Amino acid sequence: MSTSHSPILETTSLVWSDEADCAATAAKLAAHPGLRRAFVELHGTLGAGKTTFVRHLMHALGVEGRIKSPTYAVMEPYELPEFNAWHFDFYRFNDPQEWEDAGFRDVFAAEGLKLAEWPDRAHGLLPTPDLRVAIAIGDDERRHVSFAALTELGRDLLQ
Repeated sequence: MSTSHSPILETTSLVWSDEADCAATAAKLAAHPGLRRAFVELHGTLGAGKTTFVRHLMHALGVEGRIKSPTYAVMEPYELPEFNAWHFDFYRFNDPQEWEDAGFRDVFAAEGLKLAEWPDRAHGLLPTPDLRVAIAIGDDERRHVSFAALTELGRDLLQ
């Protein structure tokens, strides 16, 4: 399971001037075949753009229709032709027993893409992420985004 001291293998940063920049980054990441088996953590304050990034990423992967925020459901599953994906939002996560009761251990053990917003709320329950994405809102409303690879797969995703 994850520790807050996982070694960072590689980092990269960029700035999103607008939502089109966010969509372009999501499309580039979606094109990487390794993403289909990755665990990606998303960090940032409320309104930073975590869910917006996930929506663009899921659409780039071929999900059609509305991409719902899992803020109240905690998890939204997506069945894609070649793999499954799960979007988690642990913002309202309160009790580690929920983890066991909901079967999240089994989901994280399964093949597929896992995206988790507010992963700190499930500290100690999540595996080490392949990629950690941190989104911060600048004074000019642009988004300052950093990507940190914590595994070899994460490093590969940054290429």
